[in-house]
Amino acid sequence: MKKNEFKEKVKGLLFGTAVGDALGVPVEFKSREYLKTNPVKDMISGGVHNQAAGTWSDDSSLTFCLAESLIKGFSPKDVADKFVKSVYEGYWTANGRFFDLGYATGVAIKKLKSGVSPLKSGAKTEDSNGNGSLMRISPLVFYIYKEPILDRYKKTKIISSITHAHMRSVISCFYYIEFLRGILLGEEKFETYSRLKKEIPSFLSSLKVKNKEIEIFDKLLSGDIYKLKESDISSSGYVLHTLEASVWCFMTTDNFKNAVLKAVNLGEDTDSVGAVSGAMAGLYYGFSSIPKKWTKKLARYGDIIKLSDSFYIFLK
Repeated sequence: MKKNEFKEKVKGLLFGTAVGDALGVPVEFKSREYLKTNPVKDMISGGVHNQAAGTWSDDSSLTFCLAESLIKGFSPKDVADKFVKSVYEGYWTANGRFFDLGYATGVAIKKLKSGVSPLKSGAKTEDSNGNGSLMRISPLVFYIYKEPILDRYKKTKIISSITHAHMRSVISCFYYIEFLRGILLGEEKFETYSRLKKEIPSFLSSLKVKNKEIEIFDKLLSGDIYKLKESDISSSGYVLHTLEASVWCFMTTDNFKNAVLKAVNLGEDTDSVGAVSGAMAGLYYGFSSIPKKWTKKLARYGDIIKLSDSFYIFLK
C-alpha cells in the first residue's frame, strides 16, 4: 500500500467515526418512524444533549483516546488512564465536557479510577453487552493487522474487556476488527464478508467458544445480511444490533455519505451506529470521500488532523 493511500485510510477511519457520530448526536433516541418523516440530511444542532452542529460524543472521545494511546504502544493501563481522564476531566471531548456515557462503560471507568486493573474492570455478565467497546475499538486495526489471528483476537479481547468483557462483546469487536482489517488489506467488501463467514466460526470453535454464542451472530456468519430488509435490522444500543446495523448500512450503500446517513436514519442509538458505520465507510472509501462541509464543521477539526498525522507517522 502506498504511503499516501495508508494516510488516507487513517484519516478516513478517524474522521469517519467522528462524522457519523456527530450526525447522530442530535437525533439520538429518535424512532425510525420519526426519522422517516424528518430524515437527517446534514449536520444539525440540538437533540437531547442540546449540542452544536458538529459535536461528537463519547464514541469519538474514547476512539481518539485509544488511537493516541497506541502511538506509544500496546498498553491497556495507558488506554484506561486516558478513558478515566476523558470521563472525569473532559480529555479528548468535543467541548471539554463528557456526555452520553453508557452504563457499563461508566461502571468500568469508575472502577479504573479507583485503581482496579484494566484486565479486571470490564463487566462479564450477559446483560452488560451494550455497544460501549465496539464503538471505540476501530483504531486497533492499524496496530494489529499484520499479526497472526490469535494475537489479533487476544489484543482485541483485552481492549474490549476494559469496559465490556462478556464473550458477545468480545466477538462483536473481533468481527468488526477483522472486517476492518480486510478493508485495510485492500479487499472488496463483499469478499471480506464472504471470507469472514468461514474464518470467524472456525477460529472461535478452535478456541472452544460455546456454539450458542457463535450462533447468535447468524445474520453475519450464516446469512447474507445485505439481502435483509430494513425491518429486519435493529439499531439499538445492544452490541449485536449495532454491529449488524453498521455492517448492513455499509454493505447496502456505495459511498460514505449514503452509508452514514442510512445508519443515522435507522433511529435509536444513532450516534453509535453512525460512528461504527462511519469508521468502516471512511476506511473503505478514504478521507477524500467524506463531504468537506461535514469534516470542516466538526468540533476540534485541527486536533483530529494532528492526531491522524501523529498516528500515521507512528504506524509507518
